[in-house]
Amino acid sequence: MYVSDMHTHSIASGHGTSDTIAKMAKTAKAHRMRLLGITDHGPATMGSAKEAYFKSLTMAPRWRCGVEILYGIELNILNQNGKVDLPQEILSRLDYAVASMHSQNLIHGDICQNTTGYLNVMKNPKVKILGHIDTPSFPADIEELVGCAPNHHVLIELNEASLAPGGIRTPNPEGSVRIVLAAKKYHTPLLLSSDSHGAAHVGDFTYCIKLLRALEFPEQLIINNQTEHLKSFLKEAL
Repeated sequence: MYVSDMHTHSIASGHGTSDTIAKMAKTAKAHRMRLLGITDHGPATMGSAKEAYFKSLTMAPRWRCGVEILYGIELNILNQNGKVDLPQEILSRLDYAVASMHSQNLIHGDICQNTTGYLNVMKNPKVKILGHIDTPSFPADIEELVGCAPNHHVLIELNEASLAPGGIRTPNPEGSVRIVLAAKKYHTPLLLSSDSHGAAHVGDFTYCIKLLRALEFPEQLIINNQTEHLKSFLKEAL
């Protein structure tokens, strides 16, 4: 059992997600979780929250249903230079950011272009997690990203939605395997993420765990149960 989930989405993300942060925290409590990260989609995502929402998160409760809440964002990477869709002044007020590539916000590039985009976004001091770098429509040099991430104080996630059938994205087990093997090679910590849109899958890492066990990935390199270290990592400046 893992006690933290740092990539989740509430009703503010759109996508037909109707659950509030309070309901997600209640679900996390039911799963005996200690730490929940709310990372709603950035303003460039159709139907998602606008800048004012992310400003207001600084006043949101830090504890709900006995679960500690960190407030972040899933930023959209907008170009190869690492431009993102929230002004730095607002971003700086949040606890952390996940940075990801999505089809509606970025023209599909080749491996070199996409890898460059990820490497540049890692230079942003609030970006602490790279999201679903195994997305097939944005091929990247996964081994290079996994190897470089610790030098930029960034975590690589293993995303449940990249593995679970019937999820929000087309499963890409081959890409997830490459992430795990590269992390094992470089002794890079991994963060398991549900990418739950709403409360239904908060804390659900079923397919991630199966893959990690099959590839004999070291438990000590999975950071989800290292709560205090994880909080410090996410909030720590470069």
